Amino acid sequence: MTEITFTFNGTGIAASGGESLAAALTAAGRREFRVTAGGKPRGMFCGIGVCQDCLVTVDGTPNRRACMTGAVDGMAVETQPAFPGLCLDAEVPDIPRARILTPDVLVIGGGAGGLSATIAARRAGAEVVTLDERTVPGGQYYKQSADGSLLDAQQAEGAALLADARACGAEVIGGVEIWGAFDGPLILAESGGSALIVRPRAVIVATGAYERPIIAPGWTLPGVMTTGAAQTLWRSYRTLPGRRIVVCGSGPLNLQVALELAEGGAEIALVAEAAPSPFLHPLRGARCSIHGPALAWKGLAMLCGLRWRRVPVRNGLRLAAVEQSAGGLSATFRRMDGGTCTVRADAVCMNAGFEPQNEILRLLGVRMTYDPAVGHLRCDRSETLETSVSGIFAVGDCAGLGGAPAACAEGRIAGCAAAERSGHAEGRDVAADRRALRRHRRFQNALWQLHDVSPTPLDSLPGDTILCRCEEVTVADALAGYAVTPGHLGTLKRATRIGMGHCQGRYCGPAAARLIAEHTGEALTDRSFFAPRVPVKPVTINAILSFEEALRGDE
Repeated sequence: MTEITFTFNGTGIAASGGESLAAALTAAGRREFRVTAGGKPRGMFCGIGVCQDCLVTVDGTPNRRACMTGAVDGMAVETQPAFPGLCLDAEVPDIPRARILTPDVLVIGGGAGGLSATIAARRAGAEVVTLDERTVPGGQYYKQSADGSLLDAQQAEGAALLADARACGAEVIGGVEIWGAFDGPLILAESGGSALIVRPRAVIVATGAYERPIIAPGWTLPGVMTTGAAQTLWRSYRTLPGRRIVVCGSGPLNLQVALELAEGGAEIALVAEAAPSPFLHPLRGARCSIHGPALAWKGLAMLCGLRWRRVPVRNGLRLAAVEQSAGGLSATFRRMDGGTCTVRADAVCMNAGFEPQNEILRLLGVRMTYDPAVGHLRCDRSETLETSVSGIFAVGDCAGLGGAPAACAEGRIAGCAAAERSGHAEGRDVAADRRALRRHRRFQNALWQLHDVSPTPLDSLPGDTILCRCEEVTVADALAGYAVTPGHLGTLKRATRIGMGHCQGRYCGPAAARLIAEHTGEALTDRSFFAPRVPVKPVTINAILSFEEALRGDE
């Protein structure tokens, strides 16, 4: 790849063309990207543009997400202050002309489910447009390399799926930020600073999920990130999040990423799994083997690979706190017997389950049901994966955690159904996909019985623990705010500003909703959570003006 150089606070940083700013800065040992209103440094956390903690100022323009912004030769990047000033003397660019698309089927998301849906709908004869946030689609499961190289069979499978989607005649557009969804359906997005206005006959939403963090003292420190963020650094850019790494939480992703990073040359100081050892529950393990023998074998192979590399995997450990220490971080874990242990690391990676990215579905009025078993909303869907809103389909983890194999089967089913809905009835027989989907769902149900993603009750956390990353609202602030204005999440928001930051409550919202439920005794429902608002993702004023120009042109 082409070698380039940009500056960070005046110091030259070497990078490769196509590399993200976050990856290049991490490789250079720079972890602090912005400063909060409270004067605290923040760095990359989610790695997928959700948390907004990696904001930097690029060539004088603030609020650029380092994880979603590609490094360009000659860029001037600076640490972003809490309150970046306005650049009043900046040249105002011309309003670009909006592009209007009217496909039979619009697929939102280019991961396992979205690409599978794209191929199925196109092969059924529908005109298909697929939009994805990443410059190179592939989703979180397939995570494609920025330079096109293939790390393993999983990336190769994703590359083949993406190639099939493009070869079948679908238009696959990467680097797109979808910020609005309205009845019609009408989808508004931004691509390269200009607007995309999409008026499809049917929509398949396949936006996936983002990781549920472990809310504990120190979880906002630079160097603490989601396990998926660490995986993105390695799989997409071949950058390690640090030389010595701790991975914690619960779920198979932690094992996979720990093994990948170890194979990449990192020292994995500890893999801390919150659940007891699976060998204490042989029947649960047997169910996994019965419903998904290949996946169960893959999990066992990962454990063996970690053991062969002498990586300590310890069960029954929960993250209690992370502190800044000389030369890195110190992570303290609480054992099931009440004792503690502390491990030093350069990076602490966490994953405690997933939260569906369902903002677009909820904006469109799709009915949701809370699933207490996994602690998140599930989308109500028919056998064809159509939601409660006619013509709107949902596949993959955005509709409720199901895993990549299930997402592929759902995508094929929904793709055929959406093509039929738009007037193309030559879809393939999906009976085999339905059988596969039932099998994958049984495996997922068995798998999560082996792990523990139950969130920590907020009352048990120290009062000074940050709950809302963006607004720096602590647990004590939230509890005090609720005591003053009890009622619901809206009153808590008004009392504390919780959920009013850049990420729009994506991380603090579910935790705050659980806090309200704990105090009221009421069951969680769709209305227990923050309502999504337009824009659901960052958008430039130019893109909004471009949209308005297009609307005036239609009048």
